[in-house]
Amino acid sequence: MGIRQKVKEVRNWDEARPSFPAEHWLVLGAGLLVMRSAGKSRGFLGRMVGRAVGSALIARAASGRDGVVGKLARASAPGAGVAGVVRALRDRTTR
Repeated sequence: MGIRQKVKEVRNWDEARPSFPAEHWLVLGAGLLVMRSAGKSRGFLGRMVGRAVGSALIARAASGRDGVVGKLARASAPGAGVAGVVRALRDRTTR
């Protein structure tokens, strides 16, 4: 099994699993903590790897299924209009 196939399987699993409340906030917090600890690292490689991992987590928090970008994409679907935005915000508060 190649690495591409494994990545595809992990992405499919991630899309199929149910999300839990405030998942994107937890991922954002983890990303910020990793970046903060990377700033305290003495080695160049440790700082760079920490910043890369922290940035990836922050991007995941923003663009994931329950993140800001995902909510806006679903709300701005054709025909959604203002009702879609209100529905997305209401769904966000009821989770």
